[in-house]
Amino acid sequence: MTDNRLGLAGKFRYLAERARRIDLKSVAERAKEVHEQHGTWTPKVFADMLWSAARHDVAFQDYVDYDFAMLTKQERATYMTHPVSMQLAARFARRDKRVLFENKIEFNKVFADFLKRDWMIVEPGGADAVREFAQKHGTIIAKVPVSHMGLGVRRYHAADVSDWDAFHRGLIERDEVLLEQVIEQHADLAAVCPGTVNTTRVTAFFDGTDVHILAIAQKFGRGAVSDQMSYGGFYTMLHDDGRAFGHGYDSHGHVHEKHPDTGFPIADFRLPMMDEVRAFIDQVARVVPEVQYVGWDVVVSPDGPVLVEGNWGAGVYENKPSVTGIRTGHKPRYRKAIGF
Repeated sequence: MTDNRLGLAGKFRYLAERARRIDLKSVAERAKEVHEQHGTWTPKVFADMLWSAARHDVAFQDYVDYDFAMLTKQERATYMTHPVSMQLAARFARRDKRVLFENKIEFNKVFADFLKRDWMIVEPGGADAVREFAQKHGTIIAKVPVSHMGLGVRRYHAADVSDWDAFHRGLIERDEVLLEQVIEQHADLAAVCPGTVNTTRVTAFFDGTDVHILAIAQKFGRGAVSDQMSYGGFYTMLHDDGRAFGHGYDSHGHVHEKHPDTGFPIADFRLPMMDEVRAFIDQVARVVPEVQYVGWDVVVSPDGPVLVEGNWGAGVYENKPSVTGIRTGHKPRYRKAIGF
């Protein structure tokens, strides 16, 4: 296997930047939060958070989210963290190819065969085209081409529009120039939350020959246009066969034994069509081989997986031991596949 160990220079640059931007008040607030959750002495947590960040590349929020206060040194070492993920993303995404993932219009062009839905670009003078598209589909999704964390995404209903020229003008003014057909999700996903298209984040690495699935997280919305946490969403990790690890959770201290709106027990969820999902990821991960480490967002439809987007800055979704009872994370899978 190729030696993909993360270089010390990159790590030192990250630590220097982190030290320059460190907000000690924010760290203290997180330490207090950990104390309230686990009973650990706040000054001890504060010091341990700083040491973990400097020595082990653990982001302060990672420390909170993954319950490091209750884990042993050996257990902590199994957790993937955001700083390590950022270093991997920078190393395994060629700079000139990142725009294909950062810009949603460019992404749709490159991955058109995997979108499996209608989409269009809003052009000046194109009010009639927008009207025809919206009326054809009834409800549409409008996206700002370069946006993150589910922001810059809105849902519109054709029946609510009376002035198409004004609607078209507003789309351009807000830079909501990518329109898409709403994805129909599988009944097993709709049973949990029918009002949001619930995406599955599959983090994968393409080594030039094989595609390795590193972690799978199922996100659930609360009826909004997006299932991201900024819209009230939460997630649970999935086993390789699609079974949920346990209850759902987010980065705001909320734990969901059942979906708050439907009452569906999150631990009972199982993603359908897992064989098709794996085969789908194996295909999409090869389209831009210069970007090897990607967080793919897909939706399982009645007919199979549908691609929503790919994130070259893959981020991290991890197991929360206080919720699932499982005291290990996914980092060994990352190490085995990538070789760092």
